[in-house]
Amino acid sequence: MNEIIKKIEEAQLKANVDEFSVGDTVKVYAKIKEGNRERIQVFEGTVLKKQNGGIRETFTVRKNSNGVGVEKTWPLHSPSVERVEVVRKGKVRRAKLNYLRNRVGKKAKVKELVK
Repeated sequence: MNEIIKKIEEAQLKANVDEFSVGDTVKVYAKIKEGNRERIQVFEGTVLKKQNGGIRETFTVRKNSNGVGVEKTWPLHSPSVERVEVVRKGKVRRAKLNYLRNRVGKKAKVKELVK
């Protein structure tokens, strides 16, 4: 039974997944369905965490919108996520950036990774 599930999951995986990590500022191009129309909406923010692996891999992005923090979690291999574009790389030393939830303004920024 386990082998059957693995084969089904491998067929559902996306072939070209963009490389990004925790702390990066990304643009998520998500498909939004409104009635019978479908459009793409961009959500730009900082990646707080990445979880799991394989077909179940998810990532959480946080942005500040009109002074209110907004977080969204997407499955990485979902058909509703068209692509993830990295705007800038972040320099962090943690796997999960939960401390950013309590910060506002410049304190909520992540330093840019310069190579």
